[in-house]
Amino acid sequence: MANSSRKEQLEAMLADEPNDSLLRYMLAMEHVSAGDDARAVECFRDLLARSTDYVPGYMQLGQALCRTGKTDEARDVWRRGIIQAQQQGNDHAAGEMQGMVEGLE
Repeated sequence: MANSSRKEQLEAMLADEPNDSLLRYMLAMEHVSAGDDARAVECFRDLLARSTDYVPGYMQLGQALCRTGKTDEARDVWRRGIIQAQQQGNDHAAGEMQGMVEGLE
């Protein structure tokens, strides 16, 4: 399936299920795969505005922000993600994001 048709399918599904976090994450990742980090950042931000507990969104948003040169914002996103991950008992994700933060310092 081509990226554009896959994106279109995800967008159509989101029209029916606007609060589906997994669909929002998948759409953002389609933009990452296409090399469109600016659009991916928008999608990840939208995801996290609707689902503040979606830990993978923090990790991927931070990475996309780094690729667009916004390292300070990436650090802040990862720190928020670490808190969410710890609240969920997800030490692995918290540790990965902590490593990313430390890699910027």
